[in-house]
Amino acid sequence: QVQLVESGGGFVQTGGSLRLSCAASGRTFSSYNMGWFRLAPGKEREFVATIKWSGYRTYYADSVKGRFTISRDNAKKMVYLEMNSLNPEDTAVYYCAADRTGFGVALQTTPEAYEDWGQGTQVTVSS
Repeated sequence: QVQLVESGGGFVQTGGSLRLSCAASGRTFSSYNMGWFRLAPGKEREFVATIKWSGYRTYYADSVKGRFTISRDNAKKMVYLEMNSLNPEDTAVYYCAADRTGFGVALQTTPEAYEDWGQGTQVTVSS
């Protein structure tokens, strides 16, 4: 099991930026594909971005492509989500998640593929 703790959320105006961080525990973190999801009021949990265990491949939801960047530092056991050009539709609780497949080939976009989740960090974008 991987324990995940998100941070970096907050309140920002439209057009602003935030950088979310996810700190992971566990010796095998570097073998897990990682993802970011978000949950807005009245909506289902939504895929945002995912990154391969090696860090060499990423995939984004169309709604954030070109604005958000996912990255990781395996030595520090950290995953990041750089968010730019934020708009009110980005308001949500953001969750970091781990796919414990181990050196997974496929990048997953459904919540069911991820076994471990953080507690979430709130991002609020005002108009």
